[in-house]
Amino acid sequence: MKDYIKKALRTESYDWESIKGRLQDEDTIRLLHSAIGLSTEANEFLDMLKKHIFYGKELDLVNVKEEGGDVIWYLAIAMDVLKTTFEEVMSVNIEKLTARYPEKFTPEKAINRDLDKERKILEK
Repeated sequence: MKDYIKKALRTESYDWESIKGRLQDEDTIRLLHSAIGLSTEANEFLDMLKKHIFYGKELDLVNVKEEGGDVIWYLAIAMDVLKTTFEEVMSVNIEKLTARYPEKFTPEKAINRDLDKERKILEK
């Protein structure tokens, strides 16, 4: 379809002036940096597994650990912006998972979650 781009762009939703204002906020820029970095590093991690599983390339565990470290580095930026710590986030996450799966994971509990209860835990 020769006019696809024109038709697709008419559905693009943004107000550039509003976006420019939000991009001047340092915390927003730092969270964006964190999110882009997390995505990039997670994809590098995933690409190594893809190449190992589907192409037979040896899995370089040293490099896998390096990518894990890079993920943590970018996550540290987000933790700083959010004024929290890894310990606090991990503790709340375990509390949420314990509420969701009191005994152990089950597909039924994964589908039938008490989102209100989980939200209350997250908002403490």
